[in-house]
Amino acid sequence: MYVAVNAAMSVDGKLASREREQLAISGPEDFARVERLRAEYDAIMVGVGTVLADDPSLTLDDPAAHGEPPADHPTRIVADSRARTPPDARVLDETTETYVLVSEAVPTDHVDSLERAGVSILEAGTSQVDLAAALDRLEATGIDSLLVEGGGELIFSLVAAGLVDELSVFVGSMLIGGRDAPTLADGTGFTEDYPSVNLQSVSELDDGVLLEYEVDCENP
Repeated sequence: MYVAVNAAMSVDGKLASREREQLAISGPEDFARVERLRAEYDAIMVGVGTVLADDPSLTLDDPAAHGEPPADHPTRIVADSRARTPPDARVLDETTETYVLVSEAVPTDHVDSLERAGVSILEAGTSQVDLAAALDRLEATGIDSLLVEGGGELIFSLVAAGLVDELSVFVGSMLIGGRDAPTLADGTGFTEDYPSVNLQSVSELDDGVLLEYEVDCENP
């Protein structure tokens, strides 16, 4: 499966404030770019932290703008080891199919509530989601390309597992600060064998820059 990560961050590498509030880091030009990007992928993936903080829908704003017939909404995927996604979250609406990736440690009642909401549950891993195994199983359903939109914990885990092929980062002209504010790649962090990213392009967009990288999956 081809995996791309797309994110917007401040100059100091933050995805949001320390209170996890959603911020307008980018502008209309980048919003339009992300919309076009979403239409190119089979599925969009986020971590449960993003769902809890932002309640995104992860759908296309205007499917008709991407061809005739209109583009299909991408499948939505939530990495959520303990099924904390609220049953009324926007990502679980009936617009398109949603998978929630869980671990074996997930409480049964949480799974039941999500299944009643019409979600497809995919279990992989013991205490947390085994992302490599989960992506293999998703690929078997016909999902060949995946766009990851955060948050930092999920991005770090995917990079650490050597699963990311490309990375696009919009850097907005703002400072957020805060040692507890989420960054592009949170998690435990690397202390050796730092992953390599190869810069492919730099372009001005809105009041910031878009950096596009190829990720060296052979050196997680």
